[in-house]
Amino acid sequence: MAVKVDIKALLEAGVHFGHKTSRWHPKMAPYIHSKRQDSHIIDLVKTVEALDKALPFLTKVSTSKPVLFVGTKKQIKQVTKEAAESVNQPYVTERWIGGMLTNVSTITRQLKKLKNLERRMASGDLEKRYNKLEVQRYQEEIDLLNQKYGGIKNMNGRPGAVVVTDVIADANAVREAKTLGIPVVAIVDTNANPDGIDYVIPANDDAVKGVKLLLDYFAAAINEGAGTAQKIEKKEVK
Repeated sequence: MAVKVDIKALLEAGVHFGHKTSRWHPKMAPYIHSKRQDSHIIDLVKTVEALDKALPFLTKVSTSKPVLFVGTKKQIKQVTKEAAESVNQPYVTERWIGGMLTNVSTITRQLKKLKNLERRMASGDLEKRYNKLEVQRYQEEIDLLNQKYGGIKNMNGRPGAVVVTDVIADANAVREAKTLGIPVVAIVDTNANPDGIDYVIPANDDAVKGVKLLLDYFAAAINEGAGTAQKIEKKEVK
């Protein structure tokens, strides 16, 4: 059953409020409904149309591959993390580290190090071998690695799609995804360039309530895909 988008909910969440007209990007013109005072108003009909294309894609891709959520902007970090965790998907909400997608060997090495340290800490191996100060330093290293890579620690293989909440703040994530040919689903405000985004979701990328609503739609679509995958797996087991 496809995820239904409620245009009234989008309106109430302020998804339609764009940036000041002086800060607009001309390539967003097709998605702009009108001007109100000195700000652009996004055409929510276009937003619904965009979601109606993006959500089935996310459902389909999540049946076999992970979907990486990216949202490093301060006010959006928490809702991005919560949406990703709600459907057991990887996420990046701290600074995007160059090579997270393209430099597989370095990232894999860091993740192995993190998992090894966590395993040794949990088993008590580090406490047996080192004094309290040294163990504390290992814990600090674990915390630092988790801050950088914790959200992608259990990402198995290359993601099938990347969901980006702000294409300007996370331009590097978009760039790496495009380098690898990974489709990008992104919230694109009126001040951003939509070129190169596979699924442009025209919407306010600053209002937490609006971004959360869109993330909830993405998560619901992914949950549907992941559920289908689980049903297929159970049938195969039988």
